Amino acid sequence: MLNSFFGNIIAAVRTDEEFDNAISSDVNVVFDLNPDIITIGKKIKKAHEMDKKLFIHIDLASGIGKDESGIVFCKAIGVDGIISTRVNIIKLAKEHNIFSILRFFAVDSKSIGTTISSIKSSKPDMIEIMPGILFKVIKRLKNKIDTPIIAGGLIDTIDEINSALESGAAAVSTGQEKLWRKI
Repeated sequence: MLNSFFGNIIAAVRTDEEFDNAISSDVNVVFDLNPDIITIGKKIKKAHEMDKKLFIHIDLASGIGKDESGIVFCKAIGVDGIISTRVNIIKLAKEHNIFSILRFFAVDSKSIGTTISSIKSSKPDMIEIMPGILFKVIKRLKNKIDTPIIAGGLIDTIDEINSALESGAAAVSTGQEKLWRKI
């Protein structure tokens, strides 16, 4: 079900040009890593017109609160989901029925333990592991949690996408436009 919704590759964009290229590509989902309150409504409309889902990284959003009002605003304007590194934001998204992705950075064994606790307490719909080339971490987490995993960050080749998927990731997010094609 999630792979038909997400596909195997997610476009992670920061600029308007990258956004336009992403919604014209084969991806089903676009992660806006530089959302702005002034332009987000237009982006949602454009993405939906192209039959794409738009997720915003709320922690990085300019002009959108990182609080309950920000979550309510995102839902009201039609954002398909939010990404956050903050457990409290994920919990708020769940309370307001917004698809949520908890993004975390695996830097050592302790961060993996903290991540598992955060996942269990916030119950995100998916998690995103950064950087996505941490295949050993994906395998280890996959055996301990039921939450689908997105691998993101430093993904530069088809081989890295395939390795992440083979390790148990449900999808891979990448800013590499050359990889925004179905595999």
